[in-house]
Amino acid sequence: MKIQQNITNEYLAGFVDGEGSFYIGVVPSTETKSHWQVIHFFKVSQNPKGRIVLDTLKKKLGTGSIRPNHKDSDDKSLAFVIRDLKSLDEQVIPFFKELLVIKRHELEQFTRVIELVKRKAHLTKSGIKEILDIAYSMNTQKRKWTKQRILNDISSRIPTDYTPDPANIQ
Repeated sequence: MKIQQNITNEYLAGFVDGEGSFYIGVVPSTETKSHWQVIHFFKVSQNPKGRIVLDTLKKKLGTGSIRPNHKDSDDKSLAFVIRDLKSLDEQVIPFFKELLVIKRHELEQFTRVIELVKRKAHLTKSGIKEILDIAYSMNTQKRKWTKQRILNDISSRIPTDYTPDPANIQ
């Protein structure tokens, strides 16, 4: 465990700058009124030899889980993942806010989406549009659904003047 004591916050931030991801997506869901759900997570991957780094990050943040990175049995890499909104908002964002260099802008965009979700803006057409604009600008890999497809589908399900119940906003 002595090695773990030598892993600094700056080292962890550099590691996340290289191997981490702040992901925002919008996926189909039968459990929501719009039939689409905003998903958000922080993930960092490493080969099993480097598990000490993932363990240290988990201990520093006090949350998350370490699991196989892929279902593919040939891929032995591990992933440290945090999905819950409260942990993302209270542990992940504050920890990396001043430390990241390469992924600083990605974290800022991720933070904007987390704030929108906390305010329940993802339940409105304008909020989901803003989230889609942010998500599609920060995670540039190929998407299964286009923004326009999602927006068209949501438009048919959420009335224009829909506003979330203020009693449900935290």
